[in-house]
Amino acid sequence: MSDDHTRVQEFFGSRAADWDRRFPGDGPAYAAAVAELGLREGDRVLDAGCGTGRALPPLRTAVGPTGLVVGADLTPAMLQAAVRAGRDRDGQLLLTDVSTLPLRSRSLDAVFAAGLVAHLPDPAGNLRELARVVRPGGVLALFHPIGRAALAARQKRQLTPDDLRAEHNLRPLLNGSGWAMTAYVDEDNRFLALATRAG
Repeated sequence: MSDDHTRVQEFFGSRAADWDRRFPGDGPAYAAAVAELGLREGDRVLDAGCGTGRALPPLRTAVGPTGLVVGADLTPAMLQAAVRAGRDRDGQLLLTDVSTLPLRSRSLDAVFAAGLVAHLPDPAGNLRELARVVRPGGVLALFHPIGRAALAARQKRQLTPDDLRAEHNLRPLLNGSGWAMTAYVDEDNRFLALATRAG
């Protein structure tokens, strides 16, 4: 396991037990972001870096009982918290790294990724792997329940031009990784970038 993976597991593992209690009001923002994916009954969707599984219930609602919902995370404690919250009923949970997903190429219709992109050790490579598992024309949503400036203020840091989620950085990153950005929103109460899987 790489040092990057170890750091991510340590960071999130130590916070998993009270993660949902720290951010109790995020549910509606997750549901609204999932709605932006335009999922249909029977679609197949991955929640990449699913954490405690907060997106799994709205994803299940969107794809219905015939759809497939998979939640993937690198941190065992986060997946255990998802099980304790009963969210494993809404999707299959996988302990895996997004750099090597155990999924067939072009097998999914969409990927939802909340708070993931800032933690990727190889953003271009990892986004290419997400593109690999999505059919051409499928959709990616990179989401955070608060915007970049609000998140920087919460973390007591300055927002810098090299922030990966800044539109001028994210758009070429996505374009070079098999995606075409179709929407970008960065407001105090949400961050959402939507992209379509290139042909």
